[in-house]
Amino acid sequence: MRIAVYHNLHSGGAKRVAAEHIRRLSGYHDVTLFSLNTANHTFGVSNSDLQVPTVIERFQPWPWLRSPLGRLNTIIGMGNIVRLDTIMRRVATNIDRQHFDVVLVHPCQFAQSPHILRWLRTPSLYYCQELPRILYEPEIPRPYRVHQSVHTMIDRVDPLPRLCRAYYRAVDRRAACCASQITVNSHYTAANVWRTYGRHAEVCYQGVDFTKYAPTNHPRERFVLSIGALIPAKGFDFVIEAVATMPAADRHLIVISNYQDQEELTYLTDLANRRHIRLNCRVNISESELHELYARAGCVAYAPVREPFGLVALEAMAAAAPLVAVNEGGLTETIIPHVTGMIVPREAGAFGQAITNLLNNPAQAEQLGNAARRHVCTMWTWERHIAQLEQLLVDTAHQRTTQLAYAPD
Repeated sequence: MRIAVYHNLHSGGAKRVAAEHIRRLSGYHDVTLFSLNTANHTFGVSNSDLQVPTVIERFQPWPWLRSPLGRLNTIIGMGNIVRLDTIMRRVATNIDRQHFDVVLVHPCQFAQSPHILRWLRTPSLYYCQELPRILYEPEIPRPYRVHQSVHTMIDRVDPLPRLCRAYYRAVDRRAACCASQITVNSHYTAANVWRTYGRHAEVCYQGVDFTKYAPTNHPRERFVLSIGALIPAKGFDFVIEAVATMPAADRHLIVISNYQDQEELTYLTDLANRRHIRLNCRVNISESELHELYARAGCVAYAPVREPFGLVALEAMAAAAPLVAVNEGGLTETIIPHVTGMIVPREAGAFGQAITNLLNNPAQAEQLGNAARRHVCTMWTWERHIAQLEQLLVDTAHQRTTQLAYAPD
């Protein structure tokens, strides 16, 4: 098949998945990447990816204003979306003119459901990693948002924030509903797609390259590892509270992130200090360093809030690392409780106790990790994922054949 791939993603799990799609599909199909200069084109990329023909459009978003003009950022954001929509129409026209069989569309960092879906005439398969949570889920409270009460009072008389939120929801739904087909990373995300967009979505579970995370003979150490962007949704504050319930000698937490929100970093650092926890937050480490930490960690603690899938859990299991995760979202679909990892409610005492049990019982932790790796190597491979994705692409491309067969003379 001739496949066009579109994404506008920064670093993170979604970008890693897009890179795997390009790398693996290009081995059997004619793949061309269409993207924007605002995307991260190096994260998760190998030399084989660089050989794929790539078309990059330029987009320069208007910068945000600082206080006291910050409330005008809603207008600036809407203006950026309008400008982006014009570019997406041009990209879609370019793709349509080249007569691709199908377009594999990944999310957009600015609009989540990419506007290119609105303008494509070529059949499109939208790989929806998650819905824009800021639009459809309640905000996670933080004490550093001291201005929140003042803003709430202003919002009661200022209709602009409500209008802006309604606008973003409308453009997100319109774009998603224009996709020929939607596929998602979990049944949890599929339920959200149905509830929000009224669209059926096929579940196409992601994989993990277990060869990268092969266990080593290095003895596991008594520290806790947690991974994810340093933002409220990743639940690091809960991990800190859980570690705080553990014996003082084991209160060593390492957090690895591809991005750090500075206010969140300050908040977590202060919280850790108050709880007498040795916290080490690192950002943008190398792949080899990450693999080493997976191999050395006494336990991987993973507690994101309503995580749609959670690639970190698969990586930890592939590395045979003892895993403790919250009983939420897509994590309930990837982890077999007490077999490949511990699934615990979001309660600090219970979560901390589960970590302590694994640290104090190396034999149990090793058994859990080994079972997890065997499970991942069998059931969560990229080969299985790509095989299912290829079939979905074929089914989506077939829609054009059907349309042409019934087109009027």
